[in-house]
Amino acid sequence: MPDWKIRRAPTIQTELEVPGDKSISHRAVMLAAMSNGTCVIRGFLASEDCLCTVAAVRALGINVENADETTLIIHGKRRTFTAPKQDIDCGNSGTTMRLMAGLLSGQPFRSRLIGDASLSKRPMRRVIEPLTQMGAKITAEGKEGRPPLVIEGGNLQPIEYVSPVASAQVKSAVLLAGMFAKGRTSVTEPTQSRDHTERMLEYFLIRPQKNDLTVSLHGGLTPESRDFQVPGDISSAAFWLVAAAAQPRSHLLVKNVGLNETRTGVLAVLVRMGAQVREIVETEEAEPLGVIEVRGARLKGTEIAGKEIPNVIDELPILAVAAALASGITTIKDAGELRVKETDRLAAVATNLRAMGAQVQETEDGMIITGGIPLHGARLDSFGDHRIAMAFAIAGLFAEGETVITNTDCVNTSYPGFYQALERILKEPPGQQTHVITSLPN
Repeated sequence: MPDWKIRRAPTIQTELEVPGDKSISHRAVMLAAMSNGTCVIRGFLASEDCLCTVAAVRALGINVENADETTLIIHGKRRTFTAPKQDIDCGNSGTTMRLMAGLLSGQPFRSRLIGDASLSKRPMRRVIEPLTQMGAKITAEGKEGRPPLVIEGGNLQPIEYVSPVASAQVKSAVLLAGMFAKGRTSVTEPTQSRDHTERMLEYFLIRPQKNDLTVSLHGGLTPESRDFQVPGDISSAAFWLVAAAAQPRSHLLVKNVGLNETRTGVLAVLVRMGAQVREIVETEEAEPLGVIEVRGARLKGTEIAGKEIPNVIDELPILAVAAALASGITTIKDAGELRVKETDRLAAVATNLRAMGAQVQETEDGMIITGGIPLHGARLDSFGDHRIAMAFAIAGLFAEGETVITNTDCVNTSYPGFYQALERILKEPPGQQTHVITSLPN
């Protein structure tokens, strides 16, 4: 993909839709593959990450048909899989690798999970440890518990796992493995992480039990085949939300977006910063879905820390951009998890903000941003990280001169069509209203 070239944008007056939720798309494919029949998954995110999960279940003997780009027909085989004939390539997707590790731990055969250079640097001990406690034999071929992972599963025992971190991926891996164990498996977290897996297990009639910060289920149950609608991804919407929130007189509607309360922390942060935000839940079955309305304002600094962090972890790069555009100081703490994402996101954000003229002090687990200093265009690297690329594309909308983002192929892992939607905004004459745009496939 060529470099992105971005200039200051006109006031945003528009409505749009974003592609399907990445986290939910992964889980829908896996649970449908485990089900007792045919499931139609609509609104699927056809990104590189999610397509890795589709390829993974196909490698395990599951028939997946593509009705169209965002609709899959998955023929479940009652939790019965066949041994893969070759390595399962997870690409850049940590979700695919960690959740598949849970699923494969319950299978009576050997499998090997590999990934690209970036994924091969990411830590996997947090899932290896509980899955090993359950009886799976998992060997990390990389240094310090890093991929590739060789998994020899089967004959799992249930555990009551107390996770040292609030991680939806760890929780999901253990619960998926628990579906193949004899007895009751539970996961307790220090704080609430995303609850998509619990909601979807409920939707597919597994009936997990929830008690405060503990989720449990009984093994041996098979998901009931049901059709499923994936909502728009609020993490993808967050880039547009900040673009409108930080620009007085802007008005944005994001339609058909997921409004799960464990994912809407970004809205609470923007409200604290002074944006006018309204959310309306229109339907709620497995996941709440509706509309977000944002009116721009002069933002002010805030603190983002503690229990709030797990539910804004993916949005912190774009919230850091919002902080640079706000008046006053914003402090981000307790976000050391960002150092082991697709790149060290704390270092990448600090580097790129400084290149645009912002004042940033990087800390071990966050950063301190002094906002309100005018940004200027710069040539910026994405560091191979989709969220860094998109966050600084939005920063470029507020900078004097031209901003160039390099190494942008990574955006296809989560948001195909992002730059096309951005171009639609950039092509509008200054002072004119932006037409209704969509970043969904035609």
